Amino acid sequence: MHIAQYLVILLFTGLKLSKVEGRCFFNNSQQHCICLHLSEKTLRSLTRCLLATEFEFRGGNLEKYLGFLPFKLEPSVIDMLGTLMVTKVIFGELDVPEVLLAAVLKFFSYTQVTMLGFESCTFLGNASWAHMAGQILPISSLRFHNVTSTSLVDRAQDFSSLSSWLESLQNLTVTQSQVAHVPCGIGKIFRTLNHLDLSENHFQDQSLGSSFCQGAFPELQVLKLRRNNLISYHTICEMLQQLTNLAHLDLSENNLTASSSSSCLWQPSLSIFNLSSTGIDHIVIPLPPNIEVLDVSFNNLHSLDLSLHFLKELHLSNNKLHAVPSAKNYPALEVLILDGNLISRLSKEELWSLRHLRNVKAGQNPYNCSCSGASEIQALANTESLLQGWPQDYVCKSPPHYQGTLVKDVPVSAVHFNKATVIVPVCAILVQMCVAGII
Repeated sequence: MHIAQYLVILLFTGLKLSKVEGRCFFNNSQQHCICLHLSEKTLRSLTRCLLATEFEFRGGNLEKYLGFLPFKLEPSVIDMLGTLMVTKVIFGELDVPEVLLAAVLKFFSYTQVTMLGFESCTFLGNASWAHMAGQILPISSLRFHNVTSTSLVDRAQDFSSLSSWLESLQNLTVTQSQVAHVPCGIGKIFRTLNHLDLSENHFQDQSLGSSFCQGAFPELQVLKLRRNNLISYHTICEMLQQLTNLAHLDLSENNLTASSSSSCLWQPSLSIFNLSSTGIDHIVIPLPPNIEVLDVSFNNLHSLDLSLHFLKELHLSNNKLHAVPSAKNYPALEVLILDGNLISRLSKEELWSLRHLRNVKAGQNPYNCSCSGASEIQALANTESLLQGWPQDYVCKSPPHYQGTLVKDVPVSAVHFNKATVIVPVCAILVQMCVAGII
């Protein structure tokens, strides 16, 4: 048996070999095995991972196996692969010759592996994928993180050879890999993909047009573009119009600009929208009409005056809000996140008017604990499981004698109109009236 065959078998088995020293470690509770510095000696220690369903192989040199190509597995070994319970395989910190990957990938068709990942890997050279034409793999989730490879330009034929598999792929992640666009022809191959994560890459507004052209990713429901080089809210909206089934869009950590004159309308299917950490200071822009979850946390918003009747979750943490948004604009709201703003008062009437509200997080705000301010917050806290982070995150900022005190520790007697807070303003008004000659 060639050593390359031996490599493939041991990636999934762990044959009963004589005891050897190795660097494979098995976590029984998670049924997870990790092997460090891939080599024949390391692979032999896979015997301790017989019960694992998840494998990680990190570090090592795969180029030395190139001399054993091409190779085939014996029928008995193929039958054995079909009985294994391995469902997830990850390769990390490896230099992977593409020709070796092309030779090995087809053997996954004999396994039950549904998730394949590559982390911090470098793919070397180009390979012919013609032998994969018509090959169907059980892998439904494919992940690349911090990888480098040759350009995708002019690789449409290679992807076409993989189309029998890729057109059934459900989940594709390519993050932190310096990708600037996806050729239109390649995007069209992913006919049933519903989840695409392209975060931490180099996409720009205009490159979205060619990446998401007519016919590309027709069934896509989740698109994550966090931390790219996107700028114009209006242009992004226009470039993604072809994604008629899009339900979840993440544009967070892009430095966005928006114009109140934008006329682009988002597709009605969009229900989850993440605009956190985008630098926006106002929202007068068109939002998806049927939005249910809106995240605009970590921005510079001073107020929010939008009417979103289907909204269920509103994330507004770490902005510059001075007041709770009007409840009448969000009648279906269930979750309201307001921590880290400049809010000095929580109105219990306003929040209680939201009949579906079940979760409010409003800690780390400068609360005014004079008069009825503290009593309202205490009343909200007494509503079962409503206030998250209570009591430790709710601290008085004013008046001075309560500064730094937990809202829960403000005495009830002091909450109900401290006489001084009433008498002093009344006396001041009387003095002004006397001076004016009114009395």
